[in-house]
Amino acid sequence: MFLKLYPTNPNPRYVKLILECLQDGGTIIFPTDTIYGMGGDIHSPKVLDRICQIKGIKKEKANFSFIFHDLSMLSEFTRPISNEVYKMMKRNLPGPFTFILNANNNVPRIFQSKKKTIGIRIPDQPIITNLVEALGSPIMTTSLVEEDDEMELYLTDPEEINEKYKDMVDIIIDGGAGEHVASTVVDCTSDEIVILRQGKGDLD
Repeated sequence: MFLKLYPTNPNPRYVKLILECLQDGGTIIFPTDTIYGMGGDIHSPKVLDRICQIKGIKKEKANFSFIFHDLSMLSEFTRPISNEVYKMMKRNLPGPFTFILNANNNVPRIFQSKKKTIGIRIPDQPIITNLVEALGSPIMTTSLVEEDDEMELYLTDPEEINEKYKDMVDIIIDGGAGEHVASTVVDCTSDEIVILRQGKGDLD
């Protein structure tokens, strides 16, 4: 199913369809403030299985982030963070960042890396953050990467994404053209804050 959604005035019928799909353990493709993502409800093991199958990766090697609707979801899934880290996240979110934090036991075990960390995203893209808020649970996300001999390429055109993935996922949300640049990844799991990957976001 290919659904066009607008950030400011999304079609309520489409939103209802997407939420029902997520609650049933469906897999969706959606816009963020950087590249398009693929994911579903973090509590559905079958989403994880399907995405790993689509991407041709093993579950143990999968690298997923969680999309939150705002910072109020942090304490539910992460260990306590310092005031410094919280203030930094507040300054930069919503925005094109993935913050790596120490996970707590509410994170389904399959998503906990050996280091027991998770990546957190709060994109500046109301389509997906409003869906997370309505779902009441984070959405796991992984980027749509086209492997190339030279570099990683990202699909940015919703029509092209639909052409390639329409038979693999349940719903593709057309939220307009995506970006070519991924999020900036920031490791906040130790005393020192480290940028692991410089992407679209410049840390403030």
